[in-house]
Amino acid sequence: QVQLEEFGGALVPAGGSLRLSCAASGEIAAINTMGWYRQAPGNYRELVATITSDGDTNYASSVKGRFTISRDAKNTLYLQMNSLEPEDTRVYYCKSTTHWGSAVWGRGTEVTVST
Repeated sequence: QVQLEEFGGALVPAGGSLRLSCAASGEIAAINTMGWYRQAPGNYRELVATITSDGDTNYASSVKGRFTISRDAKNTLYLQMNSLEPEDTRVYYCKSTTHWGSAVWGRGTEVTVST
């Protein structure tokens, strides 16, 4: 079983930067893909970015060029967010998927971008 915990959510001004992290514990050797998703109240959860164990990345068009996803050897996941916009205000969730397809979510961390 994998457990995930996100860190780094905060209130930042528009145009600012923020770095989120997601610490994985448990059976981390089983993790294949990790990703960041985000959700506004009353809306569906949407993909932000994903990264495979081989380092292949995928970004939502709304964040491409502004956000960078990365992970380290301990499967700690990061999301560097630059040029933040008020529309980026969401709760951000970390997700991991094992090689056999089992998915786990973190509890989320709140990002608020002020105008």
